[in-house]
Amino acid sequence: METKVVRMTEAQIDREKIREAGDILRDGGLVAFPTETVYGLGGDALNPQSSRRIYAAKGRPSDNPLIVHIADMDALSLVVKEIPESAQRLAKRFWPGPLTMILHKSPKVPYETTGGLDTVAVRMPANRIARELIRAAGGYVAAPSANRSGRPSPTVVKYVSEDLDGRVEMIIDGGDVEIGLESTIVDLTSDKPMILRPGYITRQHLETVLSEVEEDNTLMRDDSGQAPKAPGMKYRHYAPKGDLTIIKGSEENVIAYINAHCAKEQRDNKKTGVIATDTTVGRYCADVCKSAGCREEEETIARDLYRILREFDDENVEVIYAEAFDDSGIGQAIMNRLLKAAGYKVISI
Repeated sequence: METKVVRMTEAQIDREKIREAGDILRDGGLVAFPTETVYGLGGDALNPQSSRRIYAAKGRPSDNPLIVHIADMDALSLVVKEIPESAQRLAKRFWPGPLTMILHKSPKVPYETTGGLDTVAVRMPANRIARELIRAAGGYVAAPSANRSGRPSPTVVKYVSEDLDGRVEMIIDGGDVEIGLESTIVDLTSDKPMILRPGYITRQHLETVLSEVEEDNTLMRDDSGQAPKAPGMKYRHYAPKGDLTIIKGSEENVIAYINAHCAKEQRDNKKTGVIATDTTVGRYCADVCKSAGCREEEETIARDLYRILREFDDENVEVIYAEAFDDSGIGQAIMNRLLKAAGYKVISI
């Protein structure tokens, strides 16, 4: 299959290309497209065959649910049994935006899209290209991240093409994404709302709308004895090709530990890398040192994390060490993704 790549911006949307992409989706094809979080791999959410094609293109297990993307609030009622008051309040405050809500699905949504579950994950993206594409496709686009399963999610189109060229009909290049981490997922089907995946919208944000929000025990640990319930959280995710370990401790101890171990790996002829911050990046002796940004501006770390993991792959880095980050606020989402990428390998010193 030859994959067509088209380019546009939110400020200058190419209506003809959007119509073409919408026709592809209506015909059961796949289109990769930008959102404000990461690039998505889109198919018709109401077409079981389209969802099967998404799983095949990603190499993703078919019991891992897909998120249904909508462009207008009126579209929600078709894909859910009911819209609880909590969902209405969250949508009014955070949609369009990086929030996914899990609700009881309607019969219109095939089990191929929900991974066999009776619930459906729904989001309204803020990116204008994404919303115009959804409308052109008929209103309902199932879309996980546009990468091969297990790899870091793509935040620039280069990595979409690297993973999906020849596997999808079209890729829409909308430039670099704004946020860089997948949406927050909140389950509204239980007695109390529960965060199943942390993201840019934090628990503190949600509790300005809902009085109490709980968190899934699996967010920051793999020994809770529970299986994750959210799309994209059931299997190992976000992993670079190199071996990644997170180092936690005081700044001086972390730097000393990483430098000592990088020197040892280098003696064994292994290429080393470090994920640091603006204030520490110059203090490491690794072969490749990259700053994820400023600790005081966690949004920069969130935006650059996946790109850095991908760049380590580009540079054939075999052993990677990462500084740990604060796990409150958006830092929780950053550490959640780092922990998954490292297979929960953390050394506290």
